[in-house]
Amino acid sequence: MRRFVAVLALVAVVCPAGAWAQNDETLADIRQELSILYVEIQRLKRELSTTGATGDATVGGSALDRLGAIESELQRLTSKTEQLEFRIDKVVTDGTNRVGDLEFRLCELESGCDVATLEPGSTLGGIALSTNTGTDATLDPVEDGPELAVGEKADFDAAEAAMTSGNYADAAARFEAFQQAYPGSPLSDKVGLMRGEALEKSGDLKQAGRAYLDLFSTNEAGPAAPEALYRVGSILGQLGQNDQACVTLGEVGVRFPQDAAVAQAQTKMAQLGCQ
Repeated sequence: MRRFVAVLALVAVVCPAGAWAQNDETLADIRQELSILYVEIQRLKRELSTTGATGDATVGGSALDRLGAIESELQRLTSKTEQLEFRIDKVVTDGTNRVGDLEFRLCELESGCDVATLEPGSTLGGIALSTNTGTDATLDPVEDGPELAVGEKADFDAAEAAMTSGNYADAAARFEAFQQAYPGSPLSDKVGLMRGEALEKSGDLKQAGRAYLDLFSTNEAGPAAPEALYRVGSILGQLGQNDQACVTLGEVGVRFPQDAAVAQAQTKMAQLGCQ
C-alpha cells in the first residue's frame, strides 16, 4: 500500500498540476493564502445568517389571495435556497482543493514530512456536496439521465462535439471549463474521463495522467475510480515508467476485484511484461 501511495506521489511529480511543485513559495506565502481562504469562509457564514426579514408571505385579502402570496413566496425562497446551495457547493469544493494543495506544499517545505503519507482530507466543514449545481430552479433533463442546470447540457454537448470531431485540444479545454463552471455536476465523472482521454489523444500524456489522477483522488471509492486508476497506470506505461505502471495497474485488481477495469489492467500488464 505504501508503495502504491509513493507511486501516486511520483505521478504527481511526473504530471505537475501548476499549483503543485511551487518550490519557490515561502511559508509566508502559504499562510497568506490560508488567511484569504479564511476570509472567504467567513463571508459564506454571513450568507447563512438570517437578516430578520420575513418576506411578504403574510398579507390580507381573501383566502385565495393569501394562498397566491404564499405560493409566490415559496417559489422565491426555493430559488434563493438553490442559489445559496450552489454557492456553498462551490466554496466547499474550491476550499477543500485549496486546503489540500496548501497541505501538500507545506509538507514540501517542512523537513521530516513525507508527502507519500499525506491522507486525503474530508470536505471543508464536513459538508457533503449536493448534485444540484443549478443557479436557479429551472433544470433541463437529459433523456432518462440526471437533471442538469440550464446551460450545463449545452456546454457538455459542445465539448463532446469537439471530441467527436477530433478537435482534442479544444475538447480538453471545454471539459476543463465545464469542471470549473459546474463543480459537483452529475456528469463530473464522465467529464473527468473524457477530459483525460482528450488530452491523451492530443499527445499531452503528462496532463492526461494528471487529469486521471485528479479524478481518482477526488473519490477513491467512486464509480469512476477503477477506470481512472487503470488509465493512470496506462499513461505511466506510455511514459516509460513501467515499474510504476505495473504497481498501479496491479492495484486496480486489489481495490476493485469485481470491476470490468480489472481485465483491462491485466491486459495492459501483460503488454508491459509485469511480473
